[in-house]
Amino acid sequence: MTSASRSQLRSSIIHAVLFVILAIWMVPQVYMLSIGLRTPAQAFTPALFTWPITFDNFVTVIRDNPLPAIFLNSVIVTTATVVIVVSVASLFSYACAVLRLRGTLILYTTLLTTLMVPLASLVLPLAILLKNFGWVNTYIGLILPYAALGVPFAMVILKAFMEDAPRELFEAARVDGCNAWQTYWHVALPLVRPALVFVTIWQFIVTWNEFFLALIVLTRAEMKTLTIVPMQYSGLYMANPGALFAILTLIALPLILLYILVQRAFVRGLLVGAVKG
Repeated sequence: MTSASRSQLRSSIIHAVLFVILAIWMVPQVYMLSIGLRTPAQAFTPALFTWPITFDNFVTVIRDNPLPAIFLNSVIVTTATVVIVVSVASLFSYACAVLRLRGTLILYTTLLTTLMVPLASLVLPLAILLKNFGWVNTYIGLILPYAALGVPFAMVILKAFMEDAPRELFEAARVDGCNAWQTYWHVALPLVRPALVFVTIWQFIVTWNEFFLALIVLTRAEMKTLTIVPMQYSGLYMANPGALFAILTLIALPLILLYILVQRAFVRGLLVGAVKG
C-alpha cells in the first residue's frame, strides 16, 4: 500500500469515527425535536421517531406566549453580558499579563476564588441586593450579576493567552510609539482572537441557558427570558410534554445557529494566530 493510500485510509477511518460520535451526540437533540413534533398520545412512546408528526405543540407555544418580546429580552441580556465580560476580562488580562500593573496579581488571585463559589449560594444575597437597589424586574438586575460571574473564567482564559504571546511584539509596538491603549487594541486583541471567540461563545451559551437567577429576579411576565417559559408546561405530572420540548427546541435553535456562524471565524482566528506566532 502506498503512502497516499495509507493516508487516505487513515483519513476515512477518522471521519467514520467522528461521524459515529456525532450521531451519538445528536441523539438527545433529535429526541427533543421528535417529542416536540408528536401528538399527546405518542408523547411517551419509547422510539426516536414516530409518525405522524404535528406542529400543534409549536403553535401552542407561540399562541400562549409573546415569544418575540421574550426572545428580545434574552437577546438584550445575553448580548450586554457578553460585551461586558469580554471587555472587562480582556482589559484586566492585558493589565495583568502585559502591563503588569501593581496589585493586579493580588486582584487576579482574589477573583479566582469566586470560581469555587456555587451560584445557588449567591442567589439569596443577590436577590436582597437587587431588591435594595430597585433592580428587580430590570435588565441590569440580570446583566450585572451575569457579568460579575462570567468575568473570572474569561479572565483566566485571556490572561493565559496573553502571557503566551511573544513579548517582542509588545516591545516593538512601544518602540514604534504606541501607547498602552493602542498596544491593547492593535496588538493584544488580534493575538488573542481565538480566545476572544471562545470566551464569547462560552459566555453566550452560559447566559442564554441560565435559569435559576432569572427565575428569582424576573417576576413580571413581560420581563421574563426564554428559559423561564418551559416552567408553565412542566409540573408534577408533566401536563404537556410536547409543548415543553417544543419550547426547549426553540431555545436551542439560536445556540445552534451561533455555533454554525462562528465556527469559521474560530478556525480563521486560529490560523491567523498561528501565522502571527
